[in-house]
Amino acid sequence: MQFPSKKSKAVTDIKAELYSQPLQFYGQPPLENISLSEFESFAVDRLKLLKTVENLGVSYVKLNEDYSKKLDNEIRTLNFPHGAGDAKEQTEKRRKDHISHFILRLAYCQTEDLRRWFIQQEVDLFKYRFKELKCGEKLEFLHKNNLQYNTISAEEKDNLREKLAISSYIASGVKVEEQDFYKVPFQDALDLVRTRKVYLKEGYVYIPHNEIVTIVLNDFRTRLSKALALTARSLPAVHSDERLQPLLNHLSHSYLGQDYSVQKNVGKISLEQIDSLAGKSFPLCMRQLHQALRDQHHLRHGGRMQYGLFLKGIGLSLEQALQFWRMEFIRGKVDADKFDKAYAYSIRHMFGKEGKRADYTPYSCMKVILSNPPSQGDYHGCPFRHSDPELLKQKLQSYKVSPSGVSQILELVKGMHYQLACQKYFELTHNVEDTAFSLSHPNQYFTESQKVLGGGKDVKRETDILQRPQENSATRGLTAAREPAVDESQHLAEITKNLETDFQDA
Repeated sequence: MQFPSKKSKAVTDIKAELYSQPLQFYGQPPLENISLSEFESFAVDRLKLLKTVENLGVSYVKLNEDYSKKLDNEIRTLNFPHGAGDAKEQTEKRRKDHISHFILRLAYCQTEDLRRWFIQQEVDLFKYRFKELKCGEKLEFLHKNNLQYNTISAEEKDNLREKLAISSYIASGVKVEEQDFYKVPFQDALDLVRTRKVYLKEGYVYIPHNEIVTIVLNDFRTRLSKALALTARSLPAVHSDERLQPLLNHLSHSYLGQDYSVQKNVGKISLEQIDSLAGKSFPLCMRQLHQALRDQHHLRHGGRMQYGLFLKGIGLSLEQALQFWRMEFIRGKVDADKFDKAYAYSIRHMFGKEGKRADYTPYSCMKVILSNPPSQGDYHGCPFRHSDPELLKQKLQSYKVSPSGVSQILELVKGMHYQLACQKYFELTHNVEDTAFSLSHPNQYFTESQKVLGGGKDVKRETDILQRPQENSATRGLTAAREPAVDESQHLAEITKNLETDFQDA
């Protein structure tokens, strides 16, 4: 007869506590052993869910009816927690949610780009799930996670009634007296301040209960960012595990989909074509950089990196790139000798021929939007994110975008839907009703443009699945149970094959 050990009872108690709530901050790592096949299936399902979150985020306005309906369907299909249901069934779904999150932490803690992508998708998923909680469940979640925000008194609310009613988006028919307001330091609610959704007074904002999700999201984002940094420190622990290393590598590669750093069609773009392609097939960010380069005969480092890697991604060879930049720079204030000494090295460096010889990847939309904002005299960045609305309007008009189209784009920009604005720009400039793709990369814009202009055939370049070397990662508390040695290598080969099949069209 076997008696349950104290350790097994402790694990059971922790699981009961962890999975008692429909949502969590993922502060406690899993403590149980799981099989390699379960490790694989959990990871792949969560990655599919996060890919859906990403695609919906650039195809729809977040949290609108269509977005919510499609995301809910995907959550149900992949068997993640949703709504009410049988207690045992919900516990299993919450267990899958918990473990799969930590598995992807292993794969996505390795580089800044991977961390940024993972955090953004997890935050968007968390936001949707928090919105779906009932009012009582939200309060219980706040209490359980020590998020003790103080509501203002009835007297203070009465004194500020008019200002609170004007400044806050309160549901129709709901009076200020019936709504709880939280007094929070303004730096904890910068998103709400920026969009003017709250009343600001003496360094504090007054947040209606239905907007408290913004504060919770900021807390979740901060915790997850710190947790990924800690997980990255444990990377060496997984290097020796031959079962997990290939799986985690494939998981971390899969989010990018097509890889625009691998050049199969090098040289198929001639230097004489660039001006013509810029007007027809470049996204607005690259068109802006190209125009600035032609006008000023110079770009600062941020612009050279963003535009240079884009050109590399559409098929420009190293020799062509050196010739292109040299010809343009010497038309300005840089002579050929100075170009060779001051600028040629950086171009060879981005092609992996100098320095640490890293093969740099063209910037994704997310990287362009979130990192290295342009300052005065710079032309890099995302025009929809970083341009003044009036200047953006003038630029769109100069590119023959219709007045109604300009209004649609500016409305999306106002709502901070920058990738949707770019996708609308694509539709308007290519005269298509609805794009069949979710835009996430400037080079993807170019490829899709060439397909449209070529009658459905991609005439310029083909792309491969990402082949960049990645490190592996680990986190404490999660171990994979040993499989029989005789089946291990065969099963691992099947895992790798399945992952390649799942994500080759991502």
